[in-house]
Formats: sequence, structure tokens, C-alpha cells
Amino acid sequence: MELPTYKRSQLALRNGQDMDAIWVAYQGIIYDVGDSRLWKDGKHYEHWAGQDLTEELDQDAPHTAKVFERFESIGRLI
Repeated sequence: MELPTYKRSQLALRNGQDMDAIWVAYQGIIYDVGDSRLWKDGKHYEHWAGQDLTEELDQDAPHTAKVFERFESIGRLI
């Protein structure tokens, strides 16, 4: 099954503030991180939900991309 596509403006609304959904994108895939206690209120340390975190995580994350395996991929960022 192909994932639905979302624009950056649609992703931005899923920040835990404007809508209940808490989504982030990484390498073109959008993940639902809303069930994670680490993303409470749409913030995880200095990272904010509702945006593409690819560049930030590739530069300074203390973990690898494998962290996203625990989250449901719900779409593709276009």
C-alpha cells in the first residue's frame, strides 16, 4: 500500500498545538510520534513536531535513524 502524501504546510499543523496529532518527517517519510512520552506537547528536547527533522537529526542526534522504526509511518512529505 502506498503512503498518502502531505505538504509541509499540512505537516506543520500536526505539531501537538494546532491539532492533537504529533507528526515529524525524516528522510521524506512522516511518522506519528504522538504516543511517545518523549514528544509530549510536540517537543522533544530542542526539536519541534510538525516539521522535517532530517537535517537536524543528521547533524546532532545522539541516536541513529533506527529510532523511527518504533513509530508508524503514515505518509510521505512532498
